Amino acid sequence: MKVSRTIRGDRLHIAVFGRMNAGKSSLINAITDQPVAIVSEIPGTTTDPVYKAMELLPLGPVVLVDTAGLDDRSGELADQRRDKALRVLQKTDLALLVVDAMTTDLSFEREWLDNLKEKSVVSVVVINKTDSGMGETVRAWLSETPAVRVSALSGEGIEELKRRIIEVAPRDWEPPFLRDLIQPGEVVVLVTPIDLGAPKGRLIMPQVKALRDVLDADAIPVMCKERELPATLSALKNPPALVITDSQVFPQVSADVPEAIPLTSFSILSARQKGDLLDLVEGARAISALKAHDRVLIAESCSHHPLEDDIGRVKIPRWLEHFVGAELNIETVPGSAFPDDLESYKLVVHCGGCTLNRREMMSRINQAKSRGVPITNYGVLIAYVKNVFPRALSPFPDLFCLYQTPVRKVDMRLRRFLAGRGEV
Repeated sequence: MKVSRTIRGDRLHIAVFGRMNAGKSSLINAITDQPVAIVSEIPGTTTDPVYKAMELLPLGPVVLVDTAGLDDRSGELADQRRDKALRVLQKTDLALLVVDAMTTDLSFEREWLDNLKEKSVVSVVVINKTDSGMGETVRAWLSETPAVRVSALSGEGIEELKRRIIEVAPRDWEPPFLRDLIQPGEVVVLVTPIDLGAPKGRLIMPQVKALRDVLDADAIPVMCKERELPATLSALKNPPALVITDSQVFPQVSADVPEAIPLTSFSILSARQKGDLLDLVEGARAISALKAHDRVLIAESCSHHPLEDDIGRVKIPRWLEHFVGAELNIETVPGSAFPDDLESYKLVVHCGGCTLNRREMMSRINQAKSRGVPITNYGVLIAYVKNVFPRALSPFPDLFCLYQTPVRKVDMRLRRFLAGRGEV
């Protein structure tokens, strides 16, 4: 199976859970046909989650995640291993629950199936080590619980397991980036400043995704830097159907693009694909309510070396404090370090989340909402504080229609949000 270069955040996440020594790592190796995970008879061999990207046709790019045994109670390190395994559940699109065929007590597995169902995670029960026989407890359980029988050691049942994964895997786990907003033959202008944070010779990921989605929609992409935008628009025979810009040059691009042309940013499109754009739009309302010394959390989905004028650590804090007119207590957390204790923050500002999958991003949004903390993202915030907010929503009829026809029936959360700004 060929491995593509699709980033992890754009892959269907298939995670393997189960007790210690149920054969989770062996199963990963059997599915990938590679020695990806360390296999040992010693309990607790798997510590940190192990990720393996692969191509599983016809699903396409997926990532398999091996986790530590969830029944490990041997001490503080075991607690940390188990906590990391539980965090994997926040990004899991499909779970494989591995059961040793000779298990005599299935209370743990029953509890975990209920847990997966409660979290709306699609699951497949895998009875492993069937080459050594099957205990009566498991045999009786199979009469009420659909499962795939395999031997990771011999490979028996692995192809059937792959077919089952393909059969039950969610097909709508991630919405399109932008191709549902355009029609074949239309021109889309992508304004792409050279981002110093991108590796040399590459575009940043949202720009790549936008380009690919335009091509997939049989539309025509035109790319330029912000300085060349006026000349680019003048050179087009007809106005573009959509202009997408880097959020950092929103005001300049908004001034150069005629009002009749829909305009938004790569970050807002990423927020729409990875999370709930309405929640992030509504979260922007909290910006106007911020006061001096309020705590604000800026969450980055990736770890990177901060630049001199870093967007998350320098520019957004500067723009926020300028908008509020006061000093704020702004904290930044990188990568997977999204805190559980959000209650003390007045606002969470998340990056575009291009390295996260949609399920993990939605988990973070819901975590903030459940604690009563507003959450927004880089692109939405920049549009708000730079006074180009209505324009940034113009490509999304379900949101922008309120600016045109306030009497139209729409989601009341957005109506309340706009009413709070005196725009309805």
